[in-house]
Amino acid sequence: MIRSTDPTDQDQQVLRKAALKIALRISAVCALLVLCLLAAATLYLLNQAGHPEPIETGAVYAYLDTNDLVKAMIIAGVAGTLLAGGIGWLSARSAIRPLGEALALQRRFIQDASHEMRTPLAILDARIQLAQRTTTPDTPTGQALARIRADTASLTLIVNELLESATGTPHQPNGSPADVAGVAKDVMDNIRPLAAKRGITLEYSGSGQPRANIPPQRLHRAILGLAENALAHTPPGGHITIAASTTGNRATITVTDSGTGITGIDRDRIFDRFARTTHQRDGQEPRSFGIGLSLVRDIAAAAGGTAEVLHTGPEGTGMRIDLPLATS
Repeated sequence: MIRSTDPTDQDQQVLRKAALKIALRISAVCALLVLCLLAAATLYLLNQAGHPEPIETGAVYAYLDTNDLVKAMIIAGVAGTLLAGGIGWLSARSAIRPLGEALALQRRFIQDASHEMRTPLAILDARIQLAQRTTTPDTPTGQALARIRADTASLTLIVNELLESATGTPHQPNGSPADVAGVAKDVMDNIRPLAAKRGITLEYSGSGQPRANIPPQRLHRAILGLAENALAHTPPGGHITIAASTTGNRATITVTDSGTGITGIDRDRIFDRFARTTHQRDGQEPRSFGIGLSLVRDIAAAAGGTAEVLHTGPEGTGMRIDLPLATS
């Protein structure tokens, strides 16, 4: 069986399944009510038939066979259930139709925005290259331009992935595996200015040179997602450690902070989109995880890996990404 890769068709399939579930629930409730009413009516009529009143002289009476009565009630119940199912299906389709239109508009917006952002990013990258030609790479200016170009490349990758998700174009993985230690150190360089402003110290801890079977840009985004989350929830003067190592046939990246820990939410839900804690501390708003950690999990899963919370408590939180090692 060939499945469509068109995201619009996939959305329609999901909406049809949702409409069917809603219709079945409506039908089940209506059927239960119909059957209860018919059962009550049947019992009442059977009770009346079992206790006939005295026949008055000259009165006209109509007699019903109990078997015929039960058959009529069963037929009425089945007809009522089918009618309820049809009404439920039509109601569900009508209620979900605006959601389908909203999903289509969202995909068109993402697709159009991605197309529009590609050209300015390409122009920006070209201008950075021109500036690099007149700058010595080893100077502070040259190094700053190199970092800006790397950030531009990361943003271009994000735009391309948004376009892929909107159009359903399958992602073409990069053929070269990622140097886990090198990518982790690059992430530390990215967040170092933000950490310095808050007095947060950064430390790298690694053993060996693990190479993971994942495009370097995607690994950079995943580690950066964990690092940004740790940075956002570590108090001034705190400490963040990024570690890379090899465990069996897996590359392991851990990000540990000295924050106050995560409470008010189940660990399995921390990587859900827009997950929020239910506890407030010192008058602060409940902690929110946005879509950053959700993207981390998606990137890891797409590479055959996992993302999880190792530990969390008053002494801090540790999160880990496990990825398969590169075979070559």
